[in-house]
Amino acid sequence: MRLKLKSGLKIKLKDLSLDERDRILDSLQYETDKNGKMQGVKNLYSTITKWLRIGLDGDISDEYLGKLSIEDRIEIFLKMQEQLMQHQGFPINKLLNIDDLIKN
Repeated sequence: MRLKLKSGLKIKLKDLSLDERDRILDSLQYETDKNGKMQGVKNLYSTITKWLRIGLDGDISDEYLGKLSIEDRIEIFLKMQEQLMQHQGFPINKLLNIDDLIKN
């Protein structure tokens, strides 16, 4: 799947195997408040890097990933999450948005 990010950057996501999907979905841990409302993602930066290394089709070197803005990295992460969660039947309205991720 090809995506054009808000920044104009064009990227391509890989078609993930079942094992790859499971590996990245299992790595996702949410932080919640005392009422169970999602507040963010635990270990945000390492989680996003893991998702990008597994899910991007193309250059996944430290040099390339380091040049991406945090906004681009989060947007890619959210697009991947949306795609995978839809596939799993997870309600999309439960996903975090970029503002939720950046503020934490």
